[in-house]
Amino acid sequence: MNVPAAVGFAQDRLHEYRISRPEYQARYGSWSRVQVPEEYRTNAIHAALLHTGKVLLIAGSGNDQEQFDAGTFDTVLWDPEANTFTTVPTPDDLFCAGHAQLPSGRLLVAGGTARYEILGDAVKHAGGAMLVKNEDPDRARTLPAGTRFRSPSGVEYESAVEITVPPAAKEVVPGGAEVTASEERVFVTAVAEGEAGVTEESAQYEIVGLQGRDAENLYGLAEQMTLDDQDFQGIDVAFEFDPVAERYVPVEPMAEARWYPTLTALPDGRVLTVSGLDDVGEVVPGINEIYDPATRTWSEAPERYFPTYPALFLMADGRIFYTGSNAGYGPADQGREPGVWDLSDNSFQPVPGMTDPDQLETSASLLLPPAQDQRFMVLGGGGVGESAKSTARTAIIDLTEEQPEYTDGPELPQGTRYLSSVILPDDTIFTTGGSEDYRARGDSNVLRAQFYDPAANEFREAADPTVGRTYHSEALLLPDGRVATFGGDPLFADEANTRPGEFEQRIEVYEPPYLHRADEAERPRLTGGPERIGRGETAAFATPRADRIATARLIRPSAVTHTTDVEQRSIELAVGRGEGEITVTVPDEPALVPPGWYMLFVTDTDGIPSEATWVHIP
Repeated sequence: MNVPAAVGFAQDRLHEYRISRPEYQARYGSWSRVQVPEEYRTNAIHAALLHTGKVLLIAGSGNDQEQFDAGTFDTVLWDPEANTFTTVPTPDDLFCAGHAQLPSGRLLVAGGTARYEILGDAVKHAGGAMLVKNEDPDRARTLPAGTRFRSPSGVEYESAVEITVPPAAKEVVPGGAEVTASEERVFVTAVAEGEAGVTEESAQYEIVGLQGRDAENLYGLAEQMTLDDQDFQGIDVAFEFDPVAERYVPVEPMAEARWYPTLTALPDGRVLTVSGLDDVGEVVPGINEIYDPATRTWSEAPERYFPTYPALFLMADGRIFYTGSNAGYGPADQGREPGVWDLSDNSFQPVPGMTDPDQLETSASLLLPPAQDQRFMVLGGGGVGESAKSTARTAIIDLTEEQPEYTDGPELPQGTRYLSSVILPDDTIFTTGGSEDYRARGDSNVLRAQFYDPAANEFREAADPTVGRTYHSEALLLPDGRVATFGGDPLFADEANTRPGEFEQRIEVYEPPYLHRADEAERPRLTGGPERIGRGETAAFATPRADRIATARLIRPSAVTHTTDVEQRSIELAVGRGEGEITVTVPDEPALVPPGWYMLFVTDTDGIPSEATWVHIP
């Protein structure tokens, strides 16, 4: 009876011995787990590398209703070099926000959670959107969370969030003045449970507790109240995270509340913000915004509809490429087609050729290195919503072609959703994790990793991870050339789908083969040189054995969530070699090299990269 256990134990020991051998690690790499003190273990929903070398892990409420109800929001800073952790006060629930690197090195974080979803039979209180009107031109009114609204039939509803309704607009006209009521939208739910709160008729609602002129000037309007599913709802807040002071700095809020938005850096340092679920749980209907870090204000952007967390990349000519990848909410037949979006005239040119176009949700996307080639890749993905579909398809497109279209790349080992894909300094792509089914149902975690080689257009095997990474997981490149992985939020903890899953709080780090092929003394090193390099400029760095330096790359630090990382890009630099030094020249195209901080890596003729030197592109 003990034979199976004994055989399994022996096989595990043999595997551990095999993967620990230097020759194995020099070919496949190795994994190690980070020791995280219990007080710093967090549900990492977002991960961003800062120019200080630290990694910002944002949980907010961490997909935990109890944490949300308690107002407990979490952010942790991890220093990979010293392996130390710091807790950062988190001012709002930034769970499922969007983020982008700013020219200053700060991280813009926008959106988050106002209310958790209630689905199916759990919906006990009828609810819906209400417009709160203010006809008083002399003052704004703030209505606290819990404000009650009474229908003409006497049914009461209450709001869950505070809102401020601006003064009405007043225009002087011949013979007097014309007043136009202002309005703000809020989601309300019936105070009482059951069908009594359901109504299909439009009505005006009085605000309970107001009297006199206030009661006349302020009121609610709603079309219907239902017991339908009530989705997550977004918030409009925005912050810049200061990596030096290590704190969130509030900035002007967005015009729209957003949950699951995408933020994409533009050539001039501004940030395009699109999509998300709004303050009543509906996909923002194509209303987009642009953040200006110089004024810390928002302005309107061209209107275009996308499902939530769309993968929008800045192209070298300043246009925006939508790979088709996204992370969820929205109808299956709207906003899913890949294409090129020109903000200057709001035109959108679809691109054909995608295999399994119905399985782009939860797929990974990236700009293949070097960025100058303008080749994009989509890897894996699944069906819309809770579909069990997943695909092994990869697809590649060259946007420099006159009529670009996707062509199939090599297939993944199996259908994979939530795959993490990271650009390495040697121009290969490291892919890891994911699951075959929606949120790893049926114990479908993919405990595999592989490299994609763009030059050979093929995958090759890498060492297998030991921690499952699925929904709500991230991976990013560290300045020392390793890859760190975080998170994972399986729906269930067993193959039979009977036990609830637990959020994965362990951190696992992958050390690529190039770090096992040379000891620290043999790695290329850069010293001296400027911290600031302008576009089109050349800078010199001291390095031993300059004749062995083969390539130089500027790699933009990641800001990733829900398999969406539109920040990472690897830019080829022209290299000059001298006695004990090299020179590197930065391309002069603003859309190819958006302003901000970058990691400068050089790689030698054996494919061994240096540690990163941080440089600032103003």
